[in-house]
Amino acid sequence: MISDLEAYIMPNHCQTLFLLRSNGHVRHFSHHILLGGSIYAKPMRETTTFLPRASSYLLWSRSFASESGDLVDAVVPFMGESITDGTLATFLKKPGDWVEVDEPIAQVETDKVTIDVASPEAGIIQKFIATEGDTVTPGTKVAVISKSAPADTHVAPSGEKVGKETTSPAKKEKIDKQMPKVEAPIKEKPKTPSLPPSKASPSEPQLPPKERERRVPMPRLRKRVATRLKDSQNTFAMLTTFNEVDMTNLMKLRSDYKDAFVEKHGVKLGLMSGFVKAAVSGLQNQPIINAVIDGDDIIYRDYVDVSIAVGTPKGLVVPVIRNADGMNFAEIEKEINTLAKKANNGTISIDEMAGGTFTISNGGVYGSLLSTPIINPPQSAILGMHSIVSRPMVVGGNIVPRPMMYVALTYDHRLIDGREAVFFLRRIKDVVEDPRRLLLDL
Repeated sequence: MISDLEAYIMPNHCQTLFLLRSNGHVRHFSHHILLGGSIYAKPMRETTTFLPRASSYLLWSRSFASESGDLVDAVVPFMGESITDGTLATFLKKPGDWVEVDEPIAQVETDKVTIDVASPEAGIIQKFIATEGDTVTPGTKVAVISKSAPADTHVAPSGEKVGKETTSPAKKEKIDKQMPKVEAPIKEKPKTPSLPPSKASPSEPQLPPKERERRVPMPRLRKRVATRLKDSQNTFAMLTTFNEVDMTNLMKLRSDYKDAFVEKHGVKLGLMSGFVKAAVSGLQNQPIINAVIDGDDIIYRDYVDVSIAVGTPKGLVVPVIRNADGMNFAEIEKEINTLAKKANNGTISIDEMAGGTFTISNGGVYGSLLSTPIINPPQSAILGMHSIVSRPMVVGGNIVPRPMMYVALTYDHRLIDGREAVFFLRRIKDVVEDPRRLLLDL
């Protein structure tokens, strides 16, 4: 108490001024000096009652600061409006490591994205408070950082025991020579008769041993994907229709203009931009596929936000291309490249995956020939692209090899009839096989 206060005593009228150093709030109280008497003073614990218990001048301190000022806590940051908690997936550092300011030391997996826990100060990691697999919320303390610890701190290996003397080989040999060697009598163990190998009954299956199995917790992103896909199956009346597309003209268009496209726009011309433009045209011709059921109502959207399914090492994410109906080929390719890099690096945000009116999934990049994609809720349809295979086709009465792709449209049959679904898929086929239709709006 005395260390935090400075007292200034004025003569005659003994007025003590207490200045609280931590917040600069001043309180006065007086003691009168009586002639022939002593100064009346209250005990210190009673004096403290004059100080404010909840002063409005209190300074707001950082949540990770410790009492000594040397130790700081690394805490879980804000993870988004719709995310309340996450799982501490892995530590990127270990106790004793030196970290810089804002350097990631751990990763937290949520239902949608992976978030880094950064160090608030430069220093040495003293210890971890949480453990991998813990459920954490924003503000949860993860690690303690020491700001004053030197950067070249060495941690002794756990196998070495400090403080115990180790016997040198020369000393050990000298001790062994002084000790008399006593030979213990060797006793022969009675031989037990070997039993014949037991034959399992034919009805009992031979299961692999448990040592060859591994049990690991399911990541939160995978659990979220599993829940959404199962909800989609339980909610939607899903039906899939197929068609095949001749990729000759679109591939020739890309081959003829790929160099000029890169030179002008700084990005490669891919096939995905052609399918996005074809999907936009199909959604404008069949607006019911861009709509969604909401209770007893149907919501029609006069905009097109195309979701692109991207497979990452941590799971499936679906970034959204906003206002794709107003973009050209170059803008679509740039946006796809940007979102795909963020998805693979784990830096994509929740806002970049929210919404979307229609989804395109390209399983062909993995070699898929044919599949039935599952609708991404709350959307009403999804387009599946597949691998391009050279197959014999009849063109003008002649059999010629053509690069062909199967396309699939899975739709909610509660809202979309087969007629609209087939017309939409037919529009995809027409535009991809003859991209000039986009230029002429045919």
